[in-house]
Amino acid sequence: LGGIYKSMPWTAGFCMVGAASISAFPLFSGFVSKSMILTAAAEENYYVVWLILLFASAGVFHHSGIKIPFFAFFAHDSGIRVKEAPMNMLVAMGLAAFFCIALGIAYPWFYILLPFATDYQPYTTMHVVAQYQLLLFSALAFTVLMRTGIYPPEMKSVNLDTDWTYRRLIPGVVGGLAVAVTKVNGAFRRSSLVILRSLLARVGELFGEHGAFGRTWTTSAMAVWAAILLGACLLLYYL
Repeated sequence: LGGIYKSMPWTAGFCMVGAASISAFPLFSGFVSKSMILTAAAEENYYVVWLILLFASAGVFHHSGIKIPFFAFFAHDSGIRVKEAPMNMLVAMGLAAFFCIALGIAYPWFYILLPFATDYQPYTTMHVVAQYQLLLFSALAFTVLMRTGIYPPEMKSVNLDTDWTYRRLIPGVVGGLAVAVTKVNGAFRRSSLVILRSLLARVGELFGEHGAFGRTWTTSAMAVWAAILLGACLLLYYL
């Protein structure tokens, strides 16, 4: 994408608020909620879990806090110009952004919603400094990857979202199957009609006036066939 902030400034702003919140920036809700989880893991001596969550926090900021907003809304201008999101979406994003900030500043409101009492204090000097260090080093890693060209170059392409499956893939498969079934059905009907006509013609030949079973038989031939059938019945009876 790139440069979309020019067409969707409100969406870009709300996205930045969400990115800061999920990245646990101070004064945003994630700074309080994620810090509570990390602190609880450390206090319960789950140091491996704490370390994994710490690295995950850095990765979330790198990916969701910097990479997605940067490449989608800023970076190189792709020239794409679209409409701003409709009002109902802007209202929804605005409410979410408001709570992201409100619960990060007035965090006692957040504590009221919890099923247990807590007196956790997120805004301590050590915690704020440590969080800024984590965020700044994650931003430094992104900057190094950009400046050194480790990130792949921009390529014009199409990302297939999950809705592609029911918008294009499934209708295409169903349509293809319908065409295939129609062709197979038509071929089967035509073949069946040809076979049926041939069978009826053969039956007509056999049982027609001059056919093997339709013509008049002599008395001697009838006597021979009657004897053959009687012998077959006797044989089957004794077997």
